[in-house]
Amino acid sequence: MITRHLSEYLRAAARTMPVISLTGPRQSGKTTLVREAFPEHAYANLEHLPTRQYARENPVGFLEQYPNGLIVDEAQYVPELFSYIQVQVDKTRRNGDYILTGSQNFLLMENITQSLAGRVAVFNLLPFSARELADTEYQLRNPFEYIVKGFYPRVYDQQTPPGVFYPSYLLTYLERDVRLLKNIGDLATFERFIRLCAGHIGQVFNQSSLANDTGLSQPTVKSWLSVLETSFVAFLLPPYFRNFNKRLLKTPKLYFYDTGLACSLLGIRSAAELENHFMRSALFENFIVVECMKQFLNRGLRIPCYYWRDSTGNEIDLLVEQAGRLYPIEIKSSQTLKSDFFKNLEFFQKLSDTPPEQSYLVYAGTENQNRLRGFARGWEQLPVFD
Repeated sequence: MITRHLSEYLRAAARTMPVISLTGPRQSGKTTLVREAFPEHAYANLEHLPTRQYARENPVGFLEQYPNGLIVDEAQYVPELFSYIQVQVDKTRRNGDYILTGSQNFLLMENITQSLAGRVAVFNLLPFSARELADTEYQLRNPFEYIVKGFYPRVYDQQTPPGVFYPSYLLTYLERDVRLLKNIGDLATFERFIRLCAGHIGQVFNQSSLANDTGLSQPTVKSWLSVLETSFVAFLLPPYFRNFNKRLLKTPKLYFYDTGLACSLLGIRSAAELENHFMRSALFENFIVVECMKQFLNRGLRIPCYYWRDSTGNEIDLLVEQAGRLYPIEIKSSQTLKSDFFKNLEFFQKLSDTPPEQSYLVYAGTENQNRLRGFARGWEQLPVFD
């Protein structure tokens, strides 16, 4: 069993809040985590049709049969249950009684904000992080192997080959999650849209370009991207444009939550293929960005991550904002450290008065160096943010 870093934070929150909500991609390990973290709770899965029907038709009776705590898996399927949970927790005034999980973030959060505001602690669980796999039998020493393999638990603990897992995952996603979130009749076009998005990883999100490539309207592209965001397939990294006077880009960049799925969509089957692929740099950047984000998500914290680019092309791949400080991170897929990798960091330091000791260069090699213009860190030694 691989210990999930979020586990201790879930248990701590359950000591002070009556309801815990855990969302994340399908098969990211939510059910395993909550059942391990709360072994004394009963368990009900609302994907099971008879259970769903009972919860919908008799919510009071459904809840009353679990007086000593309940895990409700895929809770978004019965949104009317949330109001009855509110009544129950207000009556008992006990903490940690209800653990709700879901794989559609918007649907779950919409009902939480309507019925359980002030009574629920909200967490997100992504697939494994490299830090969670470190010092286990599943640890890998090549970042490009991680990128192609991805981080979904089944690929590791069940040793399901990525070439088997990800096409099946995509098919299940299209048939179940997409149809639930949007009434999309042409799933083949939606699948082509996902594949095109994978080809735009690390790029500024160009709604017009994607619309032209898919033959869709721009409002449809925007709507379909929201489906990818809601179901934890892709996300937009916002730009940082505060406190500077230069003309800055204010359009977000597109990334995937898991590089294994992205590689599958792009037809990349091995680390050897990736190392010579035109998407190598973008996928390595995606890998590092998400690994940094997981540091915060795995402690139940908001994600203080951005990118920065001005109108003349100067760019910082990742900015982390903490306690009023900015930590610029430049990301390079090269396994060899070069002095000119620091030029963007140096430009940003002069512009923002950021000291070199808050600046990092993360690359695909293993050697760590403390340079005058910042800290160089191999991919296994990412900066740690408290």
